[in-house]
Amino acid sequence: MARTSARLWNGMVVFPDCTFSHPGLPHGQCQRQPGTAALTPFRDIALRLPADLLSAFALLSRLPLPNHQGTGAASAWAWPLVGAVLGALGAALASAALWLGLTPGVTAVLVLALGAILTGGLHEDGLSDTADGLYGGWTRERRLEIMKDSRVGSYGVLALVLVTLARWSALTALLVFGGHWAALVATGALSRVPMVLMMALLPNARGEGLSHATGRPGQMTALVALGLAVGIAALLTGWAALPMLAAALGMGVLLSVVALRRIGGQTGDVLGASQQLAEAACLAVLSARL
Repeated sequence: MARTSARLWNGMVVFPDCTFSHPGLPHGQCQRQPGTAALTPFRDIALRLPADLLSAFALLSRLPLPNHQGTGAASAWAWPLVGAVLGALGAALASAALWLGLTPGVTAVLVLALGAILTGGLHEDGLSDTADGLYGGWTRERRLEIMKDSRVGSYGVLALVLVTLARWSALTALLVFGGHWAALVATGALSRVPMVLMMALLPNARGEGLSHATGRPGQMTALVALGLAVGIAALLTGWAALPMLAAALGMGVLLSVVALRRIGGQTGDVLGASQQLAEAACLAVLSARL
């Protein structure tokens, strides 16, 4: 994620969890309109709704959007919505491909390719960089240096191949037996939850990059994201949402422990890796229930 910050935010400094901000203010200061200090968290989110949605989609997708000022970590509550929309686009492509007579295996490849295109390979890049960094260096400084390197090593290639193969295998099974709409939309929402929680709970290990500039979401922002994702998943998959959530959070916890021990916190790459691992886990849970 660190390599896309200038494109996403147009050179502006982002002030997380501020209702109103201005790029000319010193870092960490917020400009609020009179009378906004007493706003409840939910009303605060409601007032920021259009800006937060634009910021969330600009950060996590390559969809064409109008110019806007990013709201940073304050928009993290909407990340599950971004995942749900991207999942719905993938499900629409899957339905069209199956209707045209393509096999489930080929259809699954097309869905995964569309997902990478819609996000600019943001999460896949994070997965490969995280694998290379966490396991390719002997010191914290060297691991962070490797993660920032644009070259991909053997650990990164292996991680991409294995996790993509797991996603493809589970998705192919779901396409064979049906129910891909619910699976892709619910998975898209739930797989973004570990990103929000890790940003809220873990320190930034690098002190720079997009994750650092975006900031840390507050507790209410993280809880809204969690509730929204669980609500979407439960509406579409019923009780299966619970084991899916457990699998996604389990991957997030496991990655958090490793990242804390090896680099002292999270980075944008680690957040991207958490999404990929959570997506694979959610799809695996659903395919196991067939």
